[in-house]
Amino acid sequence: MYSGSSDGESHDTPSQRKLPPASSMLWVRNLRRYIGSGAGLGSEALMELEIKRILFEMFKEKQLKSQESGTIPSFYKKKPEEGSISQRVQRLAKYRFLKKQSDLLLNSDDLDALWNCLRENCVIDDATGAEKMNYEDFCHIASVCAEQIGPKCRQFFSPSNFMKFEKDEAGRIAILPFYLYVLRTVSLTQARIDMSEHDQDSDGFLQSDEMESYILGLIPNLAQLSDMLESFKQTYCRIAARKFFFFCDPHRRGKACIKKILLSNCLQELMELHQESEEEVTETEQAENWFSLTSAQRVCDMFLALDKDGSGSLSKQELKEYADGTLTELFIERVFDEHVRRGKSSRGNSREMDFDSFLDFVLALENKDTPEGLTYLFRCLDLQGRGFLTTADVHSLFRDVHKKWIEGGNYELCIEDVRDEIWDMVKPSDPLKITLNDLLGCKQGGTVASMLIDVRGFWAHDNRENLLQEEEEPPEEESQ
Repeated sequence: MYSGSSDGESHDTPSQRKLPPASSMLWVRNLRRYIGSGAGLGSEALMELEIKRILFEMFKEKQLKSQESGTIPSFYKKKPEEGSISQRVQRLAKYRFLKKQSDLLLNSDDLDALWNCLRENCVIDDATGAEKMNYEDFCHIASVCAEQIGPKCRQFFSPSNFMKFEKDEAGRIAILPFYLYVLRTVSLTQARIDMSEHDQDSDGFLQSDEMESYILGLIPNLAQLSDMLESFKQTYCRIAARKFFFFCDPHRRGKACIKKILLSNCLQELMELHQESEEEVTETEQAENWFSLTSAQRVCDMFLALDKDGSGSLSKQELKEYADGTLTELFIERVFDEHVRRGKSSRGNSREMDFDSFLDFVLALENKDTPEGLTYLFRCLDLQGRGFLTTADVHSLFRDVHKKWIEGGNYELCIEDVRDEIWDMVKPSDPLKITLNDLLGCKQGGTVASMLIDVRGFWAHDNRENLLQEEEEPPEEESQ
């Protein structure tokens, strides 16, 4: 009875009634106008609205600039100022991260427990007597080590690690190479953490003072450097760090990449000083390791002996006495032109070689067969700076060697014959010029460079057969 009307027309149900839009309601419009004016907001709400407005304007401005400039990335990011909050937060985050990574490493006790576990659960090869394990043993040892050492050793017992090692016919691997792999991984990771602690700006590179600080911290743990005097430590760190930069900083930017340092042979050579040799080592063998105390003292004494006036740098005349004066004058001139900068201490127009440049000079001459050493020397050999050597360049370079050769009372030789011999040794891709890539590719670049800059180097090449025969002959037994 309530559904109809007196005139017979039906009414819509409440669910079917259409409500007006919110924007058309008077109270909604008034409320929005009231809030929009800010009259009904407190100071904090007003400040929040103002901040949002400023940030939105900054976003629009940055978006507009990005559209105008295209997609060019930023090549420079300003480092935080010294003592700023951002720098303190960065250092704290770095400290916590390195601390966490260090806690995940196996310590000496863990490594001893790992070795004992490997030996207790391996099998002996009847043919060779080597201690080996198959994949089932590998998984069993992983579970035992997880119980004794903890989960931090789990990363070394992955299937991919097992497949890295050489297997015998039964599918077994030797436990010693696996243990050495773990040991080297832990050592490199620890070195990475230690270097990162000295990386002040956290850019993945070490500057010279940071590298010297890292080496200074290693000295107490290097057994072969235990006899070093306290007064010599700073000089030693300077000498040792220079080799890292010579091989890991080819563009001479003054900083070396930490990853490149870890993968270089220099770090391995330095870590060899950890082990104390049981047998006596001759001075010659010690000198072969640049980081040995004997080698560092040799280089330092060499520089002091050449520095006649005690100025702390070497003139061209003083450097000519290097290696008993066997280097040519033209080569010395080219070294100063290419690798010695005119500093504040230089007198007049003359340049003088400081200690760091002298270390590079010695490293290049003692590592002529390496790409880094040969690159250093090639810049000196390239008289015209064209990136290649012509027959005229080789003739000019060897002319000084020929002069010293005759002054030493040796037989007469033809410069053209030597030039042709060098061409036959290098076999350049372009028969009219020799490039750095040609010298690197022929595997005799160091010998060629020695022939062109050092009369002693040419003598060694000319008498190579006699020298080789002397090396092959056994030493004569002393008569009793």
